[in-house]
Amino acid sequence: MNDAAIAVGFAIFIWWFSTGIVILLNRMSRSAIALSLVLSSLLGVAALIGLAHTAQQTSLTGAYCAFTCALLAWGWNELSFLTGWITGPRTTALPTGTVGWRRFVESFRAVQWHEIGILLVGITIVAITWDAPNQVGTGTYLVLWVMRTSAKLNLFFGVRNLSEEFLPAHLAYLESFFRRRAINAFFFVAVAAASAGLFLLVVGAKDTLTTASQAVGYALVGTMLALAILEHLLLVLPLDTTALWRWAIRKRQSPPLHIALPARTALTCLKVRSTPSHERSPTLSSRAVADNLEKA
Repeated sequence: MNDAAIAVGFAIFIWWFSTGIVILLNRMSRSAIALSLVLSSLLGVAALIGLAHTAQQTSLTGAYCAFTCALLAWGWNELSFLTGWITGPRTTALPTGTVGWRRFVESFRAVQWHEIGILLVGITIVAITWDAPNQVGTGTYLVLWVMRTSAKLNLFFGVRNLSEEFLPAHLAYLESFFRRRAINAFFFVAVAAASAGLFLLVVGAKDTLTTASQAVGYALVGTMLALAILEHLLLVLPLDTTALWRWAIRKRQSPPLHIALPARTALTCLKVRSTPSHERSPTLSSRAVADNLEKA
């Protein structure tokens, strides 16, 4: 197995596992979420330092390290959003009947701070790797940024699978900004442009003048782009989009059921409980209580 093939397998595993971890963390207790945010922030800072350190490295290790650091930086963006820490000024559902430009503006307001955060992190990564020989981290981050923006726009314009199962309860209002339809015109443009980019990355990896570390870099970035294209296809295909991360999407436990009994029903139940078993009327049974509930 050559270096490029190993890089492809590594990227696929990291994509699948890291996505599941982010989903899982958002379904834990508040204290666990707070701790994960602190750890993610520390890892994000360490990732920026790592990108600055590996920017001048042209080895295989440098390529893998830059790729991983970019994913950690992106993971901070995702986790800070899904935990509700950095979202936008609008935190309520879109009113029914909102269309056109107003719908777009209100949709952007729901993720405004999140998008600005992604932009600032991206500018930082570009700045610290500017004119450096190792651009794997920058390329990885830009692919994630562009393709995630494309996915959001497709959800806005309308697709078959909205993947609302991935949204934690406190972000359920975001579903009101999505539109469900078979497909939209922008989808074809996005997939075609991404496929063209993937083709160029494959050509670069196969070029005879490309070094081993450059080929690995092309493979890592290209695999993330290919996976992003796959995610786009899952938006419109009749497939279960949660199947790959079912281990992370845990069902929430239903809250205890509390039934407020009418006064006369409650008294009847109390009478049944307090009466000795040998004196209870055969009609005062669980069936009788159920009948009383229906009549109340």
